[in-house]
Amino acid sequence: MLAILHSLGMFIVDLFKSRCRLEVENLFLRHQLNIALRCAPPRVRLRGSDRALLVWMTRLWPSLLGAAQVVQPETILRWHRAGFKAFFRWKSRKRAGRPKIDRGLRDLIRRMSKENPVWGASRIHGELLMLGFEVAQSTVSTYMMRGGAPPSQSWKTFLRNHAQAIAAIDLCVVPTLTFDRLFAFLVLGHGRRQLVWFEVTRHPTAEWLARQITEAFPWTSAPAYLVRDNDGAYGHVFTRRVRAI
Repeated sequence: MLAILHSLGMFIVDLFKSRCRLEVENLFLRHQLNIALRCAPPRVRLRGSDRALLVWMTRLWPSLLGAAQVVQPETILRWHRAGFKAFFRWKSRKRAGRPKIDRGLRDLIRRMSKENPVWGASRIHGELLMLGFEVAQSTVSTYMMRGGAPPSQSWKTFLRNHAQAIAAIDLCVVPTLTFDRLFAFLVLGHGRRQLVWFEVTRHPTAEWLARQITEAFPWTSAPAYLVRDNDGAYGHVFTRRVRAI
């Protein structure tokens, strides 16, 4: 603090000096600074008041950043950002977070979620708005009851129940030793995770793929669901054959 007051006093005194006197004094001080920096350690330790004064002066006169000698200009800017964050952290220390809601409303949200396990946060939020409670949907989601059995079967249970009726196909590209390409058509049954059909060709067409799917599922052994990608090789002939079986 004393350093800041001394610098302010010297600034006021300099206002009454002539321009020639200020230029000579500035040159004399720069020369002394160069001598001091040659004998100074690699890292100069500054006090908090020194940092505050450098930040304040460069804030008022940004062109002074180019004249920084003791520290890098980036360091002064980093000090300014750190002070800015510290100031607003101190200013908002008592108003952090959202205001708490009444205990009765929290108990009502828990009761509604417990008695209606299939209701989500949006449904409970809508019911509270109709009852006259002004509360955000995120707040409702925070105070809802957690745990318990899900309202419906999980995805894992669904797959386990319907795995026998699901099959997946894929068309893979296999490079050969002679730098040729082979196309392998795979059919996988999800029930026992077994390879149902496998065939290789050099030129896959929609007709060839339709014949392979027919041979993979003869008569009434076709699954109810077929999983595949959007490969361009699956043409209209293949789609019609799959729908037919």
